[in-house]
Order: sequence, then C-alpha cells, then structure tokens
Amino acid sequence: MHLSRRDWHVLVVGGLVAGPLTGGGGGAGRSQAAGGWRMLFDGSSLDAWRGFKTDTVPAGWRIVDGALSKDSEVGDLVSRDQFGDFELELEWRIGEAGNSGIFYRGTEEYTRIHWSAPEYQLLDDIKGADNKTRLTCAGAAYALYPSPAGHLKSVGEWNHTRILARGAHVEHWLNSAKLLEFELGSADWNAKVAASKFNKWPNFGKSPRGHLALQGDHAGALAFRTIRIREL
Repeated sequence: MHLSRRDWHVLVVGGLVAGPLTGGGGGAGRSQAAGGWRMLFDGSSLDAWRGFKTDTVPAGWRIVDGALSKDSEVGDLVSRDQFGDFELELEWRIGEAGNSGIFYRGTEEYTRIHWSAPEYQLLDDIKGADNKTRLTCAGAAYALYPSPAGHLKSVGEWNHTRILARGAHVEHWLNSAKLLEFELGSADWNAKVAASKFNKWPNFGKSPRGHLALQGDHAGALAFRTIRIREL
C-alpha cells in the first residue's frame, strides 16, 4: 500500500504522546537541548540504549574517551524509545575493512532488526567487503539506493552523518553533503524492495515509527559520539 505524506503524518502523530521530555530513569537519553535536540549519547551514559529484544546492553559495547565503542562482533544496540518524524545527527569512526549500519523506524517483530528497518550503511569503502557496489558503500540506503563517492573521510577519522525522516520522505547526509533521498512506499521504493533480499519480509520499511539501532554484528573497530535527535 502506498501512503501519502499526509497519511504518514497522521499515522505518526497519532502514535505520539504529548508532553515534554522529563527526567526519571532516562539519563542522557532524556535530556532536552536547545532547539528541540535530545542527546541519545553524550559520552557518559548508555541509558537511552539496550539490546535487541532485551533490556540490557550487549557485552562488548563500552565507553572509551567519550566514545561509544566496540572492537569485535557484538549484538546490535537499539534505542529504548521509538521515533517517527525526526532529524538524527551523529559522528562515527570505523576501522580498517569495517562494516556497520544505522537502522531507523525498526520494529522487533522479526528475528533481526534489519528485516524491518531501512539502513544507513557505514563502511570502509576502500577495504570493506561490501565495497563492490555503491548500493552498499558508506551512506547508501543499504542495497536499495546508492551513495555517491567522494564524501567519506579516511579510516580512523570521524565522519558526520545526518538522517532526515519526515513522513515518507527520507534523506541521507554525510559530512554536510546530501547523498540521496527517497520516498518510502513510492512505486520506485516498492520496485527496489521487490528486487532485493528484503522482499522476504512483508513489513520491511513500512512502520511509520520505530527504534533506531546501531549494528554491531560485524567484526572490526567502530565508534560513535555525539548522538542526538529531534522530533519533527
């Protein structure tokens, strides 16, 4: 079913609970900043995160020098809260041959979050195994929409990512450059999903609201810092 932007807006607003974000067990994840920004990771707390289908943070994720880091294959991190229309910003640094991703509007209906959630790909484009096509290089909407080359920083340097999701409209940004945009539920989106591995899961990319997730189930070093979001 194709949803118009108005339909998506109505669905998302219908799921929101009005009221300010306040303290009470949220730590960094419940802090409210100027301009409506909310910190999901401020370098000191993982209160805003948990594992997929579990209430605890998977072993292997740790805070080192103000960065959320891992060195090996670990479980995915999932936001405790769900988001519909949002602007997400964060910085990330990946190790040699590294591979990861940022998922959004994910659900826990399937065994893996990437079976429901679109993915912003994180990759070492030089040595990462997924570098054979721009469909799976850094910044791509994984396996669906390619990212242009030339915007990724060298391995070991910090990259800045921005994801904008407003209704059916989604944008991927990398280091101040807009890489791509697409419309969820459009004829183009549906055709790309149908031709991809995601056609096995009927609800892939269909939730107007869901969890964010940071992929951990690939080997290699990965770090995040200054993760913040504002709802639109």
